[in-house]
Amino acid sequence: MIFKRRDRDPSDDEQTTSVDPLAVSEVTDEAQPTSPEETVLQEEPQVEQNGLIEPAVASPAAPFASENAVQTPTSQVETDESLDNEEVDELPILPVEEDEEDDEDEELTPPSEVLVDHSKRPTRPLPRVIAIANQKGGVGKTTTTINLSAGLAELGYRVLVIDLDPQGNATTGLGIDARNFEMSMYDVLMRDADLADAIEPTSTKNLFLAPATIDLAGVEIELVPAFSREQKLKRAVEGVIEDFDFIMIDCPPSLGLITINGLAAATEVLVPIQCEYYALEGLGQLLRNVKLVASNLNPSLEVSTIVLTMYDGRTKLAADVANEVRSHFPNETCDSVIPRTVRLSEAPSFGQPITSFDPSSRGARAYRNLAREVSNGATKRTR
Repeated sequence: MIFKRRDRDPSDDEQTTSVDPLAVSEVTDEAQPTSPEETVLQEEPQVEQNGLIEPAVASPAAPFASENAVQTPTSQVETDESLDNEEVDELPILPVEEDEEDDEDEELTPPSEVLVDHSKRPTRPLPRVIAIANQKGGVGKTTTTINLSAGLAELGYRVLVIDLDPQGNATTGLGIDARNFEMSMYDVLMRDADLADAIEPTSTKNLFLAPATIDLAGVEIELVPAFSREQKLKRAVEGVIEDFDFIMIDCPPSLGLITINGLAAATEVLVPIQCEYYALEGLGQLLRNVKLVASNLNPSLEVSTIVLTMYDGRTKLAADVANEVRSHFPNETCDSVIPRTVRLSEAPSFGQPITSFDPSSRGARAYRNLAREVSNGATKRTR
């Protein structure tokens, strides 16, 4: 930018001895200074402004601006490096790594491997008729019926499984094909056939099955007009009870007439409870129905055993549900806990209990412990 004076005297061109600072702005790139003072004042802004001539008064501010420009990125880099160092220090203590360590510790001591205290459970005399019941589906009733019965059979007890579920899962889970038998529980309940004629042997020693077919689905309606409809299974069981140590009744996930028949024929109720929140909601209703059956049909009926199933040690919810159940039912809840494993889900597709399908698995060990806890060392009967 060039500043021009309004009144210029031609004689001023000859006077170069005194230099005005503002006059330096009139010098262009082609002008050559004649005074040492002008040389100093003109070279300084040329170096700082890359050839543009500016007033010499503004040149002292340039060093301060350049220092600020250098200091700002330097401080920013140091701040970023300090932040990066802080983030790196926090990486080893992320919650994910703590959970993985907890998972490994949980696998080392699974709940199924705990020592069982048999002193708190009474030794009940044989024979025992146990109904496995829970009106909530998917809690492991059939899985517990099959594998607990197989565990009892391994201990030398003679066990009969009665399949009252129209789905027939206990029948297929024990390897019995519906095409290989002529009579089922439908014939026992609706045609008054002998229960002994419907019993089939299984591949497991000392384990027998009274199978079920889809025909049981119509029993709920067909039993309505029948005489003494709630006692039909009880009368059938009385004919074979002396031939077995344990009779395990697999009830359907409902509270209809089929389940009532199972509760009326049994002396004990085993309740599988899945270690999740919804499993607790139906327990109170089941206990009320057991009391109704006990007061009207079967005075000797009681809830003797509660089994925690599908336990996942990686979740805090499973431990909370287990503690809640134990606090309300300390004597009925078993110490043995059934874990959630893939092998337990695979065994029914091969028609075998877990004790035969994978004898060394966690599920097999858990059900063996449960069998010892349920039997509690009861003396086997001689025949």
